[in-house]
Amino acid sequence: MDPISPLEQALHAARALVLADLAASEVAAADVVSMVEDSVVQRRWWVEQWPEGAGFVAGLIAQDVQDSLLDRYGRWPLCPVCGTGDPHALEVEPDLGPDPHWVCHKAGVKVAAVGALGSATGGTPPS
Repeated sequence: MDPISPLEQALHAARALVLADLAASEVAAADVVSMVEDSVVQRRWWVEQWPEGAGFVAGLIAQDVQDSLLDRYGRWPLCPVCGTGDPHALEVEPDLGPDPHWVCHKAGVKVAAVGALGSATGGTPPS
């Protein structure tokens, strides 16, 4: 059996982080999980072209899924910090970089790392 390449490890880790955030938001239905898988397929090509970007793939997949959900269902993930005003979505920062976080631009705060949204929303933190 061949070992899993670092690129595949990065993709699997990114998939797990985004799925954890979807589960924490209780939106991990089959069609939404398919959105994650579609993004992983697209980002596999991207990271094969630029292996140095493997550390950025979790944030990119989170953004891809967020965009797909907006097109089909609405904003995700909703900000758990701002209790008043219109509901708004968190954004991933940095747009292209390591250590991606969900950020509320309205309050100007980091809410949670990608993959740890459950700890910010009262859900179960990842193990």
